Amino acid sequence: MTTGIAGLDEMLGGGFPAGHVVLLTGLAGTGKTCFGLQFLFAGLAEGEKGLFLSLEEDAQALGDSARQFGWPVEEALQKQSLRFFRLDPKETDRNLHRIESELPKELASFGVKRIVVDSVSLLNMLSDTESGRRNTLFTLAAACRGAGATTIFTAEANPLHPETSRDGLSEYVADGVILLGYSTAQDGHRVGLALRVLKMRRTAHSRSVQPYQITPTGLRVDAKAVDFGSSF
Repeated sequence: MTTGIAGLDEMLGGGFPAGHVVLLTGLAGTGKTCFGLQFLFAGLAEGEKGLFLSLEEDAQALGDSARQFGWPVEEALQKQSLRFFRLDPKETDRNLHRIESELPKELASFGVKRIVVDSVSLLNMLSDTESGRRNTLFTLAAACRGAGATTIFTAEANPLHPETSRDGLSEYVADGVILLGYSTAQDGHRVGLALRVLKMRRTAHSRSVQPYQITPTGLRVDAKAVDFGSSF
């Protein structure tokens, strides 16, 4: 399935394998929410319904973000081919019930093909124990796979080890992991944005670190750049 991101499909040999759960990890400001929205709108252009499950921004803010890049959010919402599903991080018990009981029914009735969960870092805060967090992640991933959807989970990167998620659990549920980060010069200063496909099951993907930009029309990866400095 095409990601909708120029250059990234080339690195992946065509796109995400259908049905995959892909973890998108990055520090603040690296474009994780934009990446997720771009993935959904690429699917909408192919007639594939999309759902954005948010624990951070509300529907209005997400719609504003989509409009900023020129994506047809009003048309998608009017046609009911796109839905925003909001979870309030403060309503812990209610959210766990919705994930376990209501979300699978919602996905099945909607006929969704693409899902974005933004972010599992906040989702993991709903549980007090590691076993509870692991169970929530696996339950959500199972619901997405059960719906036959291809899914992106976004996660905050660990500031000390930006090649991993802050919680250290999300990688275990994912079929693929993409890292968004900053390239750095030898003096330690950030000089740009960089992307790396850490893993992607069932694909012969590129493992190189490639530069990308957040442009007025969305993310764009330079898949042909070589020897692109250091990052992560």
